[in-house]
Amino acid sequence: MKKRKKLMIWINTLPAMILIGAIIVFPILYTAYISFTNMNLFHWNDYKFVGIENYVRALFKVDAGFISAILTTILWTVLNMVIQVVVAFFIALGLNTRGLKLKNVYKTLLMFPWAMPAYVSILLWKVGIYNTEFGLANKVLSALGFDKVNYLASNVPAFIFCMVLNLWMALPFMIMMFDGALQSIDKSYYESARMDGAGFWVQTMKITVPAVKNIMAPAVIMTTFTTFKQFDIIYLLTQQKGALTGATLQTIITYAHKNAFVSNNYGLSSAVSMIIFILIIVLSVFTNKGIKEEA
Repeated sequence: MKKRKKLMIWINTLPAMILIGAIIVFPILYTAYISFTNMNLFHWNDYKFVGIENYVRALFKVDAGFISAILTTILWTVLNMVIQVVVAFFIALGLNTRGLKLKNVYKTLLMFPWAMPAYVSILLWKVGIYNTEFGLANKVLSALGFDKVNYLASNVPAFIFCMVLNLWMALPFMIMMFDGALQSIDKSYYESARMDGAGFWVQTMKITVPAVKNIMAPAVIMTTFTTFKQFDIIYLLTQQKGALTGATLQTIITYAHKNAFVSNNYGLSSAVSMIIFILIIVLSVFTNKGIKEEA
């Protein structure tokens, strides 16, 4: 009877296993396979096995650009996440201030940048704000008597102004998550703290931060991975075909895209993709382990 029950469970789960295998497992395995070959536009059918050559080139060949791309990606992720978490936390605190009027209107308006399609937002910023001749930013500078700035012409300014746009798009989600977490805190804690003479900073560090930390951890981790894999902002602002700005800024994802669809080196691009995949898996294991230990 038990064997029959196990067999029925296995039969019932078989379609789901096949679907998962076709959608998730097979593409990963196929990418791993391609990463050990020299497949490219000129070796589409007659590609051959080259072992770990693509991995060696990505990791150890200086002119390959992988190391600088991964360092840029780490810097991009760290800066964006630190600013997002800190700014979103204090804005959410402001939205939860007692007696604040029209707070629901503010929360609704904050959702617009996050709700808008990313492609539309990015191109609107590129043309409407960062454009050297007609952008709003340079119109304001000209009105104040300053020279016009080419915001995306070199790597450092491009990095900064790409980050500004990313923060504008991503902050609303983090603010709403903090807002929900703050509303779950028992207000009696603050009343007791005020009676003991605790000020704003003491209440924030001793009550608010510990209370929202575990609630916010999944949202922060998810946003960190999303930021690490960010592609559209940097690509559309600086590298879009036919609209290059002069910046040579590369993150790990734009680097993989460049090798796959510009250089047509699918073997190297697959190797980079597998390295990214392994990095994300390792980060996931450590972050999940950290959450379990704190819980």
